[in-house]
Amino acid sequence: TPVKFGVRTPLLRSSRMRSTPIALLGLLSAACLTAQTPAKQSPTPTNISTVLRVETVATGLVNPWGLDFLPDGRMIVTEKPGRLRIVAKDGTLSEPVTGVPAVFARGQGGLLDVAVDPKFAQTRTIFFTFAEPGDSGTAGTAVGRGRLVGNALTEVEVIYRQSPKVRSTAHFGSRIVFNKDGTLFVTAGDRGNQRPLVQDLSTGIGKIVRINPDGTIPKDNPFVGRAGVNEAIWSYGHRNLQGATLDGAGQLWTVEHGAKGGDELNHPQAGKNYGWPVITYGTDYNGTKIGEGTAKAGMEQPVYFWDPVIAPSELVYYTGDKYPGWKGNFVAGGMGTVNGLVRLVVENGQVVREERHLGELALRIRDVQQGPDGFLYVTTDVTDGKILRVRPVGK
Repeated sequence: TPVKFGVRTPLLRSSRMRSTPIALLGLLSAACLTAQTPAKQSPTPTNISTVLRVETVATGLVNPWGLDFLPDGRMIVTEKPGRLRIVAKDGTLSEPVTGVPAVFARGQGGLLDVAVDPKFAQTRTIFFTFAEPGDSGTAGTAVGRGRLVGNALTEVEVIYRQSPKVRSTAHFGSRIVFNKDGTLFVTAGDRGNQRPLVQDLSTGIGKIVRINPDGTIPKDNPFVGRAGVNEAIWSYGHRNLQGATLDGAGQLWTVEHGAKGGDELNHPQAGKNYGWPVITYGTDYNGTKIGEGTAKAGMEQPVYFWDPVIAPSELVYYTGDKYPGWKGNFVAGGMGTVNGLVRLVVENGQVVREERHLGELALRIRDVQQGPDGFLYVTTDVTDGKILRVRPVGK
């Protein structure tokens, strides 16, 4: 069972600086750090309805959340109430896979992401995230793994638990990304009512963690060896990360929900602080200010932000050739007012173009994955949910 971290790191008070030229240079340096270049804001482009269409692959799913592909071309999909199903190539759904642990299926909680081990042919292992119930109505994001044998999960174990578990039905995250070095990135939300814990490095609240496939901590994680700190942390200061992927160079990118305004695209780096809830481009739902503003020394700016929001879901880095000109672009799912796909063209680490597609269909897209055939597949997060294949118009 992973260690629960509960020791808060004490704040260090620095002595007053004397008015010397060196001190003045330090103050100027700090001022320069504070005066960061603001993040680029989405221009809120209009929906394009003439480029993409969808075709139905599978129906009869209840709030399908996570999707991945098995080596034989079948799909595996989670349903938020707590079911895992295998989807045949013809769209036929299996009976629920047995062996899935109990989930906290309330609000935004339930059975969430699923990811097939890159070495599945040898290990038959899948990984999944879920809202794990705790004592007295509490819950927290957890990562499980098990071997898929027929229509059963065997040797199931929980390899990571977000700590502490709290009373909230919101903001669990979460996505799993296989890093090129064999480790796993896992995103975990701020749980909605736990803002003070996001900047607390002893907790797993509002963090991206990096773990080994067995749940142990990689020795080169940024906070390893630091007393009172959750050593699984990769980056912190996040709100509710619902999408994560690697780019062509193997670098991690994420999208996360802001509050009222302030959805973000980030490029999380080891040990860095992404600001929530101290800095944000959004406001609270009642219109009041959150935190201290949009920038602060020692806190990272997002690469890009949306206001109005797109309510982003999964993020994928497209490597196929089915959509002319899209290779090397990011594609995010959109919920809320967007209800479609968002294409992002990134050059030199900056978004240079945004497009929005399929909005005319009013789809609440929860997951986006590139299939082995090069097409994009999406899940619709509704009680009569579907898996859809995205095709170019006319093809």
